[in-house]
Amino acid sequence: MRLHRLLGILTLLDSRKTITASKLAKILETSERTIYRDIDILCESGIPITSSSGPSGGARMSARTT
Repeated sequence: MRLHRLLGILTLLDSRKTITASKLAKILETSERTIYRDIDILCESGIPITSSSGPSGGARMSARTT
């Protein structure tokens, strides 16, 4: 189940500019806390995800620099 969520998060982040944890949780039918944990796992594995706070904040894929 976690693998499906992780792939779902990656797909949604790739297809949208920015998306909130709340929206991800509703789409993937889980809690916001689970989304935050899953994003942490993706970041630890080297996926370039950034987040910002505020009214227009959320998570997004960032450009990978080498």
